[in-house]
Amino acid sequence: MLTGILAGLAAGALWGIAFVTPRMLSVDGGGFSSVDLASGRFVVYGLVAAAVMLAGWRSRRLPTWRQAGAALVMSVLGFTGYYLLLVLAIRDAGTEVPSLVIGTIPIWIMLLGKPHGLRWAALLPGLTFTAVGLALMMYSSHAGGVATGEAVDVSATHFWRGVVFALASLVCWTIFAILNSSWLKRHPEVNATDWANWLGIAAGLGALLMWGATGSDVSAMAARPDLATFVLLCLVVGAGSTWLATILWNMASQRLSASLCGQLIVSETIFALLYSFAWDGHWPTAVQLAACVLFTLGILASIRAHR
Repeated sequence: MLTGILAGLAAGALWGIAFVTPRMLSVDGGGFSSVDLASGRFVVYGLVAAAVMLAGWRSRRLPTWRQAGAALVMSVLGFTGYYLLLVLAIRDAGTEVPSLVIGTIPIWIMLLGKPHGLRWAALLPGLTFTAVGLALMMYSSHAGGVATGEAVDVSATHFWRGVVFALASLVCWTIFAILNSSWLKRHPEVNATDWANWLGIAAGLGALLMWGATGSDVSAMAARPDLATFVLLCLVVGAGSTWLATILWNMASQRLSASLCGQLIVSETIFALLYSFAWDGHWPTAVQLAACVLFTLGILASIRAHR
């Protein structure tokens, strides 16, 4: 169990990097598009996964057609579709609100997979803390852009559109987390690295199709002065925040129950907020700090209720 918990926390620390990456490139601010960044991340993931499989092809299992189909569907829910929606959310609403919305995934997993012996009343304190924390952070982000510390359009239309994108990404990843945990437990013969590689190749193929359909022109991307930064960030989030983080998350999913494993996703939110404040170069405001404390208390109360 300790190995699973540590693996889940490490995965959260790596995932948190992906929340700050769109801001480093000013995605859709006249530069690289949301599709470019999402595609670049998962193409790198696919290339790393393919290289690992080729390097150890004698010992690596190849998926059956059924397993390949499962990997393709899961890659859309947990990777390409989820991250594209998240990048769009960060573009419109900044970093803090999307990271907190995604941070409620543990609660939704717990509600959807609630043990029969757990009373609904026991979940109320955690849900209340989380809801109030989210409301405070949304207020802080919407009030003149103070919460984001970035040059984004914080008009009502853009902000709430970002919230909708964040909620859609939340739905995608919640479904992925539940299905992924269930699939791994039904297939103990598939190890965490093999499954991560299959998901990576499927995500890479999906990312190429997505970029080919709606991505930027190659010549326009090559002419941009921040191309080197774009490539470097794609390598970091593709190899670290995706390939390695997926292996760690699969290890956690195999060793822990779905609901307990889901609680560890709070580490993603905490690290995303830390990275965001570090990138902005300032401490959180009093309202932001209160929101983070309430949010963390909500998750802890939910874990306590679950236990």
